[in-house]
Amino acid sequence: MKFPHVDIVKPRMWWLGLSLLVTGPGLIGIIMSMIILHAPVRPGIDFTGGAILQYQFAKPVELQAVRDILSKAGEELRGAQVQGATVAGKEVVIMRTKAMADDRKDEEVRKGLKETLRQKFGDFKVLSEDKVSGIVGPELLSNGLLALVLTFGAMIAYIKFRFRFDFAVCAIIALFHDVLILVGFFAIMGLTPQQTEVDSLFISAVLTVIGFSVHDTIVVFDRIRENQKYVGSYATDEKTGEKYKRTFGTVANDSINQTLARSIYTSLTVIITLTALYFLGGTTTRDFVLAMLIGIISGTYSSIFNASCLLVWWNEIQANKKASSKTSTTSATPA
Repeated sequence: MKFPHVDIVKPRMWWLGLSLLVTGPGLIGIIMSMIILHAPVRPGIDFTGGAILQYQFAKPVELQAVRDILSKAGEELRGAQVQGATVAGKEVVIMRTKAMADDRKDEEVRKGLKETLRQKFGDFKVLSEDKVSGIVGPELLSNGLLALVLTFGAMIAYIKFRFRFDFAVCAIIALFHDVLILVGFFAIMGLTPQQTEVDSLFISAVLTVIGFSVHDTIVVFDRIRENQKYVGSYATDEKTGEKYKRTFGTVANDSINQTLARSIYTSLTVIITLTALYFLGGTTTRDFVLAMLIGIISGTYSSIFNASCLLVWWNEIQANKKASSKTSTTSATPA
């Protein structure tokens, strides 16, 4: 399938405006989350410490009844979050509890909870009981943020070395767009009644999305760099048959169209795989897959419609400055 030649650069303000429209609610969600939760997103137990208990019941279980049991089980389990899921046609109850300083006390509380649940709902299967201490959690968060900073820094250095400084700046702005959309979406979800939390897998998803997005952007930028030698040459319009002088914008637009099919086909294969994992995979990786889906779609859009358009805009501003400076210098020279 051959894609038609599309003028992407000319209506660039529409693409950039659409990006601002999409990132706006996410930015508001991040600000609200900072005010309410003192964090840009709702942190999970990977960062705050605690335990995730997943019990599979043979019969449907009322989540409110489980919450009542937890509230009466003691101060340690009071305020625990309870969610329901279905795995292989059976009810699964997911409980997120606070971290406990004493391991022995934690074991006693958990044992008493199991006995109470069996008396109330019958026997059940323990799918997992994962625990993260309150000390490990902040360390994971700081390491994750450090990994993000180092990733951005290394990418700026590489793109500046491989291309030019303006290429690096436009690529990083497009990456910030992708990260802002992803973090903003989960910030909003964390403020809803669902109270979606992020864990260490979310950091992995963000880093993966950054890598995918910058890879796609570099492919487009590399084609622009290769075709930049044609700036100033003349070409013939296929529709009107008129000759025109190629500018940086027309060369960039041709370069985007040359890589358009590759970018869309590559992204579609990943999106199809992630969609299957989201609907058919387990509940423990669903948020991770959702983050990947949002990031891949956003990254594909930003590589095609944001990064290249920003690069053209940057070069046009620089060209106008040079022309204005040249004109003023010529006017100041005496005859």
